Amino acid sequence: MREEVIKELELITDEEKRVLSGEKQKVVWDIYSSEDKFEVDAKRLIRQGEYLSVRKHCRFIDFPEHGHNYIEILYVCQGTIANWIEGERIVMEAGDILFLNKEVKHSIEEAGIHDIGLNFMALPEFFDIPLGMLNKDNILAEFLVSVLRNNDTGSKYLYFKLGHEPVVDNLMENIALNLFTNEKNHEMINQYTMGLVFLQIINRIETAQKNTQMNYHDILIETTMRYIDQHYRDANLTDLAEDLNQSLSVLSRTIKQETGHTFKELLQEKRFEKASMFLSETDLPIADIMVACGYENSSYFYRKFKEKYQISPKEYRMQSK
Repeated sequence: MREEVIKELELITDEEKRVLSGEKQKVVWDIYSSEDKFEVDAKRLIRQGEYLSVRKHCRFIDFPEHGHNYIEILYVCQGTIANWIEGERIVMEAGDILFLNKEVKHSIEEAGIHDIGLNFMALPEFFDIPLGMLNKDNILAEFLVSVLRNNDTGSKYLYFKLGHEPVVDNLMENIALNLFTNEKNHEMINQYTMGLVFLQIINRIETAQKNTQMNYHDILIETTMRYIDQHYRDANLTDLAEDLNQSLSVLSRTIKQETGHTFKELLQEKRFEKASMFLSETDLPIADIMVACGYENSSYFYRKFKEKYQISPKEYRMQSK
């Protein structure tokens, strides 16, 4: 961020003054919630009729474990901020972004004077426009869809270790300034700006570091297997790599490392699984089954089938019946 913006953010807030004076040894909880329980309430922090708010993270004090009834996006402008999420310590550095789903419990270690973080607090409706700017098959889109559907099985958080990416820094600064200044049409501007942030993140998707449900390689493999499941007739690794914004070599290497098989081997396994099912459960001609499973070369199909099952397709059908 620009130096003048950082200097402004380094100024000590009234809340921080109360902490430093010793007047408050704990978080001033009535700022964040009207309840005694440790859950931050969107009604306290987001203006009525709006979907997004921003506040600087309060320094000089530990934040105890708490949840929140909105989606939180923590962006580190300078220094470091350490989060604990379900027993795991995540130390964020300048430029890093953390997405926290609703109700996720986390605590934050005391931050120093030069540790500057911005908390963006968003209601699900805020993400309508940003989600529309994303392709369907990527980690961020899946996260946002699970948020919008209130899906408890979705990712609890996403952590992107971006470092200083000038474009992302500039976009996050623009969102913060729009919220602080409350300019006309700021909400729609911020929705589109956040969509641009998401697109920049997707272009650097290999930086995804943390996800309590699965790490990013797991997500790549899950997406690959789902793609093969749905498109086994004409699946193509090049098309999948483009959809996932991955280079062909990186995706191919990741699949091999994580599964022990190449994409071609996984695809062939799925095709033979389908072929064996058709042979066992239908009376379709073998030639039609071969085409239905994505094979055009009959000699190749027969040879590979026999390598796998040690019998021909016709013999397989006879034995299964």
